[in-house]
Order: sequence, then structure tokens, then C-alpha cells
Amino acid sequence: MLISLVRLVVFTAECYALAGVLFALAFLPRGIVRVDERLHESPKTVRLLLFPGVAAFWPLFAWRWFSGKATPVERNPHRISAAARAAADSRIAVERRS
Repeated sequence: MLISLVRLVVFTAECYALAGVLFALAFLPRGIVRVDERLHESPKTVRLLLFPGVAAFWPLFAWRWFSGKATPVERNPHRISAAARAAADSRIAVERRS
């Protein structure tokens, strides 16, 4: 019983890993650009470095690729205050020109 359970867990992990490798081989040449446009002109070595992560987290990348979601905008206190400062600076610049 325990051996069959272990075999099932190992088989499931092997299937997951195989699916990840196959997905990464299909995703990295052309799909990665739809998920992150900054990788458009990246060298092939960058994509090679991304291979293990894409293979491991392939369901997340598949969801992003097939749903057509744009690159998410990070929302944290630093970015919020930086945006507020940029807006204030642009208002000051417009007032100085007037």
C-alpha cells in the first residue's frame, strides 16, 4: 500500500516535470514576450536562465499566456509615493511655465 502510494506521488511529480519542460520549450521562444514585453530583444541566454523557473511554475505562466493578461503593475507604498511625487513635480513644472 505505501509503496503504491509513493509510486503514485513520484509518477505525478514526473508528469508535472515533463509537462513543465514541454511547456517551457513552447513558451520561451515566443510566448514569454506576450507575458513580459521587456524580454523582446533579450539574448537567448536570458531565456535559458529562465527555463528552470518556467518549467517549475508552468501553470502560472500558462494562465498568464492563455488569458492574455498584461504585465502586472506592482502596487506598493514606494511606487504609490513615487507616482504622487511625479504628479506633484509635473504640476509645479506647469505652474512655473505659466
